[in-house]
Amino acid sequence: MMNSISDVHRALGLPNPHHPLISVLDNSQNQIDICGLPTSHVLNFYKVTFITKLGGKLKYGQGYYDFDESSLLFAAPGQLIGSSGEGHAENAGYVLLVHPDFLQGYPIVKKIGGYGFFSYAANEALHLSDQEGATILSIYKIMLEELISRIDDFSQDVMIAQIELLLSYANRFYKRQFITRKAVSNDLLLKLEELLNEYFGRSLHEGIPTVQYLAERLNYSPTYLSDLLRALTGQNAQQHIHHKLIEKAKEKLSTTELSVSEIAYELGFEHPQSFSKLFKTKTNLSPLEFRRSFN
Repeated sequence: MMNSISDVHRALGLPNPHHPLISVLDNSQNQIDICGLPTSHVLNFYKVTFITKLGGKLKYGQGYYDFDESSLLFAAPGQLIGSSGEGHAENAGYVLLVHPDFLQGYPIVKKIGGYGFFSYAANEALHLSDQEGATILSIYKIMLEELISRIDDFSQDVMIAQIELLLSYANRFYKRQFITRKAVSNDLLLKLEELLNEYFGRSLHEGIPTVQYLAERLNYSPTYLSDLLRALTGQNAQQHIHHKLIEKAKEKLSTTELSVSEIAYELGFEHPQSFSKLFKTKTNLSPLEFRRSFN
């Protein structure tokens, strides 16, 4: 565990940071020897890595990075990072380190928790086009100049504004990435449908499928999977599970003589009341009311 940004600077053999709660590391020329960091480590602060030049290919789910030149990787406090190739010395770029205390007193301290990409896996990085990379680079250079050239009463306001701008652009660019990866996206939807059909086609002694189960089978992190599905279909992973549940329930209610309790158990519900409540929420009809509509 690296508790302070100064710990990172010491591990890398760098001078103390200009500010104890925030730092921008310039590795644009591969001038920093990252070997001082453990292969796997946990940080007590936010880390946003901007890779401007990637050395080789890094895995991205079932494929590889879309763009060779630049990408962004995000990590939140308490996450294990560095074990998936993120810190290769040949990956030139910049690293933003922000302690949560630096954000206190600003609206961003609440907003930052809403950015799902801080819990994406390293192989779900944001892959930037040349134009997007130039935009992100300009923000990093502003932050770096601000920290190096001046620390005054306005510094924190300026840095917070740049961090908010960086995260807003990241949010926009991720939405673009979800939409433009059409081949991968279509393949994902097909695999998701097959996975859910296979799951509901067997005896559900293990219960209702979870988002974690789907994510593991599809080789995504749960948050990334939900965000990707929401961008593609308007529904997150949990909503897709519920949609498939209701489809199967309607099928059984309209084509079998099974009781509501029997259908609930067949679909993986431990308590029939939970099934009936979900069905009513999604269809505005109770299971029995839906069945009667077919008679």
